[in-house]
Amino acid sequence: MGKSISLEALTSGKKSAQLKRDILRYYTNNGSKSIADLSRDLGLSVPTLTKVVMEMIDEELVINLGKQGETGGRRPSIYGLNPSAGYFMGVDIKRDVILMGIIDFRGDMVVSRQYDFMIENTRQSFDELCSFIQQFISSSRIRREKLLAIGINISGRVNPETGYSYSYFFFDEKPLTAVLEERLGHRVFIENDSRAMTYGEYIYGVGNGEQNMLLLNLSWGFGIGMIVGGKLHYGKSGFSGEYGHFPFFDNEIICSCGKRGCLETEVSGWAAHREFISKLKQGSISMLSKQFKAGNTITLNDILDVLAKEDMLAIEVMEKIGSSLGRAIAGLINLFNPEVVVLAGTLASAKDYLMHPMKSAITKYALNFVSKDTSIKVSKLGEQAGLIGICAITRNRMLGLH
Repeated sequence: MGKSISLEALTSGKKSAQLKRDILRYYTNNGSKSIADLSRDLGLSVPTLTKVVMEMIDEELVINLGKQGETGGRRPSIYGLNPSAGYFMGVDIKRDVILMGIIDFRGDMVVSRQYDFMIENTRQSFDELCSFIQQFISSSRIRREKLLAIGINISGRVNPETGYSYSYFFFDEKPLTAVLEERLGHRVFIENDSRAMTYGEYIYGVGNGEQNMLLLNLSWGFGIGMIVGGKLHYGKSGFSGEYGHFPFFDNEIICSCGKRGCLETEVSGWAAHREFISKLKQGSISMLSKQFKAGNTITLNDILDVLAKEDMLAIEVMEKIGSSLGRAIAGLINLFNPEVVVLAGTLASAKDYLMHPMKSAITKYALNFVSKDTSIKVSKLGEQAGLIGICAITRNRMLGLH
């Protein structure tokens, strides 16, 4: 796989380091191009860019892909990122599984795997997470010195700048990233799961380069990610996006945050599960009634499975959630005026059963002259959005491209 690259050429304070980062960012966003393309789009001279690109080839950051183009005439040499220059790992922690993957320097996923894992805020759970990560790295057959950084998604309150997670694994005074780096032997970044999903969908999914995009992570909980002005929005302390804990309902349901009436109490995976089970206890009929009466566990995925088979109780529950979701989205549209709102996470698989009541509520509650320019889309990347997003974010942070 070649020698391990030095990132000094990118991280020093020299003007050349900034130019190299600009070139890497350009290749990341546009793919392989000629130096003439670079010159036109970056506004720099061909001789200057030729000199810098040759340096980056010596540093194994860039490779010459040869002369390409139409037959006839003088074909230009095309340059692009060297895929084997280094690798970046992503870890996406969901409620009951972990998705892990490694991308190459160009951003292509080279290996991925899923592990069963129920996250808990305990040291035992933390040790198990570290063990799975080490196991995955060993099985990937990528030399450790070529693995440049690891990024980990965690739900809840995460500050990527300071490296602290306040929802999980807040055991020591040291940042979680520092503790993980000691355990794993690699540079580590952490990110909120909804923001990572948002970035993945923005770059590789249905985002289409829109400057203002909202993603609703409808998983067991409810979080949102925001692209504002073409960039992920973090807020002052990195805690933006906790819309699930907006005081939306006048109910007595205690949320996971300890407060009552949060949006998440009636618009989330656990809300759908709670409502479905409550209806069964009250005598409602479902394809899952026999399983329920037998005392067997009914999961959210079980409910979504029978929803796809047109189970009337599942449809009733999902329509109720869709209506409340639409009202919540109407508020976001009025506030942010985004080009696109993306539905992602486990509940997004409900699609039309959510979309129809949701769109009716948006029409009812959103300002028409604001909402008419907003499109509602379902995630293209599905369950892979968070993994793809955290891999890309980790690469960008390590290379100074964010």
